[in-house]
Amino acid sequence: MTVAKIENPDARSSLDRRTLLKGAGLAALAGLAACATVLPTGEGAGVSASAAGTLTSIRASAGLAPLVADPQLEKAALQQAGYMARGGRMTHTTGWGKGFASRVKGNGITGAAAENIAEGRFDQQKLFDIWMNSAGHRRNMLDPRFTRFGLAYVRDGRDSSRRYWSLVLGK
Repeated sequence: MTVAKIENPDARSSLDRRTLLKGAGLAALAGLAACATVLPTGEGAGVSASAAGTLTSIRASAGLAPLVADPQLEKAALQQAGYMARGGRMTHTTGWGKGFASRVKGNGITGAAAENIAEGRFDQQKLFDIWMNSAGHRRNMLDPRFTRFGLAYVRDGRDSSRRYWSLVLGK
């Protein structure tokens, strides 16, 4: 007995299209997954402690008391640094229309507060040098009303040497 194999060319092309579409879908998912690698990395939480000496020296040169590192202010700084790194730009606002005042309030921070931000390929010492050479940033760091601070950075996911910095000062 002979068995004849009958092929349906329409069935084969339907299968080939399905396979092609599955492959394209997987490729698209892989592309999206690759995009995730450009998200911020290496959050710089905990850097407030290492900045305390620098800020103490800056303030002492103006006859001011030192600032105390504060976890609540550092959390607010880390949020902003992360937002800037995700957006790839420096800003005091967030994409949700929240400005500095609403972010500080949302973190339970009351009283006078200020924020310095920066972006670049530099270390903490260079960061403070830059801020000290900017009248507005310098004024914030030397404001006698402030007693506490939080400093944080988030690295740019596309360029790990680029950091987005935020310093939040408060009463």
